[in-house]
Amino acid sequence: MITDIVLIITNFITQAINTLGYSGVAILMAIESAAIPLPSEIIMPFGGFLVAEGRFTLLGLGLAGAVGSVIGSIVTYALGYYGGRPLIIKYGRFVLITEHDLNLTERFFERFGKASVFFGRMLPVVRTFISIPAGIGKVAFGPFVATAFLGSFIWSYFLAWLGFKLGENWPRLEDYFRKFDLVIVMVMAIVIIWWLRRHLKKRI
Repeated sequence: MITDIVLIITNFITQAINTLGYSGVAILMAIESAAIPLPSEIIMPFGGFLVAEGRFTLLGLGLAGAVGSVIGSIVTYALGYYGGRPLIIKYGRFVLITEHDLNLTERFFERFGKASVFFGRMLPVVRTFISIPAGIGKVAFGPFVATAFLGSFIWSYFLAWLGFKLGENWPRLEDYFRKFDLVIVMVMAIVIIWWLRRHLKKRI
């Protein structure tokens, strides 16, 4: 069951990128940044892997990832700005946003202020939700977009670079990794189980 979920998510991401190119990367990153569960840690490295095949450039991927991330971030920013905390608490559960997620990002926002949007966009978990407290805190839209773009570009470029380095060395690593396919799937399954339990336990 879990391995099926892993395969479905991975296939969806790879097919979208293979079919739509940079637009696919931007769309997927927009979905992820709108707090809909889709890991950027798979999206961008896969795009980077294809750089080694001449399909993309690292700069292009960084820009596509940043543009998509900003679009998705605007959605969650607007939810926080116009709906506030009560709206997120009431309806966030439908996309698996928990009160714990909101509390975590609010504390991060309170500690770093407006700079939290820039730094938060480069941190797992926090990057997905940091736009919500920014909206609740009525951060000016222009600076919000600028800092979200810069932070997202660095994050996207870095993940794409990791995928590129893997793709560049794949001929030497392929046989080695094939021996550990089962281990990789098991690790991904454990992460997904933990993630689902973390987000769903308060709904039971």
